[in-house]
Amino acid sequence: MDELEKNETIGDLYAYYGKLLTKSQQNYFEDYYYNDLSLSEIAANHQVSRQAVYDNLRRCRKLLFNYEEKLQMQKEYNEIEQALASLSEIVKQKKQAQALSLINDLLAKMRGE
Repeated sequence: MDELEKNETIGDLYAYYGKLLTKSQQNYFEDYYYNDLSLSEIAANHQVSRQAVYDNLRRCRKLLFNYEEKLQMQKEYNEIEQALASLSEIVKQKKQAQALSLINDLLAKMRGE
């Protein structure tokens, strides 16, 4: 995974789990990933050391990946999105029985069956 893909993944995880971080962690994260500030700029803005910002961002990334590992919200969303894309193609091909089967599978998954 290259740096761009990694940052995109982290951004996606933040969209799901960002509210679980402390307000300070959210501020550092958003300054770094969304506002494109350097570690030094963030440190100056928050009156902390550059190392404190680095450690905080590293901790944020670890927390976000841990939340996904446990809750799997992004994984389930991606699976549903992929199934809906398949369903769209199946409907276009007028394969009603296959479409109904896929809909039932999706509903069962959403109910946790």
